[in-house]
Amino acid sequence: MCPLITNIQKYSIHDGPGIRTTVFFKGCPLHCLWCHNPETQSFENEIWDVCEGVAREADIDGLMEEILKDRIFYDESGGGVTLSGGEVLAQDGEFLLELLKRLKTEAIPVFIDTCGAVPYERIKPLLVYVRAFLYDLKLMDSEEHRRYTGSGNGVILDNLKRLWEDGAAIYIRVPMIKGLSAQKGNIDKMICFLKDNGIRPEGINLLPYHDTGSGKYQRLGRAYEGESFEAPGSDEMEEYVKQLTAAGFKNVRIGG
Repeated sequence: MCPLITNIQKYSIHDGPGIRTTVFFKGCPLHCLWCHNPETQSFENEIWDVCEGVAREADIDGLMEEILKDRIFYDESGGGVTLSGGEVLAQDGEFLLELLKRLKTEAIPVFIDTCGAVPYERIKPLLVYVRAFLYDLKLMDSEEHRRYTGSGNGVILDNLKRLWEDGAAIYIRVPMIKGLSAQKGNIDKMICFLKDNGIRPEGINLLPYHDTGSGKYQRLGRAYEGESFEAPGSDEMEEYVKQLTAAGFKNVRIGG
């Protein structure tokens, strides 16, 4: 069964190194209250308020045609393709494996942007084809994680450990919401978890909350539940960078 895609974003510079093409798949096991791409949450197609479909069926030949148009930019910038969502690892496994094989044949590096909330059996067969994982860590307390995303974080943390043990290159990404994920206690727990499991990510990206996707909820006929969320101030963000850097982690950045 062909998965649905909502967007193919060209010239992306925030989903890995260099100039990239990011493919957004539709459907995610989490429903984060701050999600800025709510159109990617459901696995079913939906209609915008202008009576346009949110997504279209993915076609490997069509995707490869679009991706290969920008090969010169990948080669010159050290970029490639990022598969995102929604949650790409929750899509049809055979489709995803075939797409990754085609990209490897074309020598196009692939990053996968993931929330990690899938069985590890979906991830393991893909490792040989993936250059690196952009791995979301949101809330370290499992009950808080469930409250704000709809699911606990046990599988997410276990998969992160297993990815590291299997030799994957990992970049940690943390959506920073003031008083929630962006608080010293949450970052302390994250540091402890990473250190206790010997996980040394290639980098850590702290992503300040923004509400630029809030208007999409109305277009989908849904209420936005993140009205009270705020981004930390710049000074506070710098303190988190210092906290992680002092703990021995490298390439800690705001944004990216």
